[in-house]
Amino acid sequence: MIVAFSIQPTGEPSDPAVVRDLAEGSDDASVHDAVAAAVRIVRDSGLPTRTSAMFTEVEGEWDEVMEVVGRATAEAGRYGSRVSLVLKADIRPGRTGELDGKVERMESAVDRLEGR
Repeated sequence: MIVAFSIQPTGEPSDPAVVRDLAEGSDDASVHDAVAAAVRIVRDSGLPTRTSAMFTEVEGEWDEVMEVVGRATAEAGRYGSRVSLVLKADIRPGRTGELDGKVERMESAVDRLEGR
């Protein structure tokens, strides 16, 4: 399965050890530190993953993916008093390599439509 998810903590950090570091060009709504902490959890899982401007995708079996999403959500939760989690799953038992495979098939279809 592939899960695409987005985490957004709000409010003051629930962990007193967390200090937000607003990078140049950031505003008070920026959550890049929390997202970075969550993405580190996902990447350290060893599962196939990809991060874009809006979502992180992770591929694996249900239990391992959900465990990673749970740990990433908890880590991001340290940066706020509340966490919003948006999650979308593509569940296809027996399939692997779909994180890249789906994109490759779509790009091939675009090429065909454009006559390439």
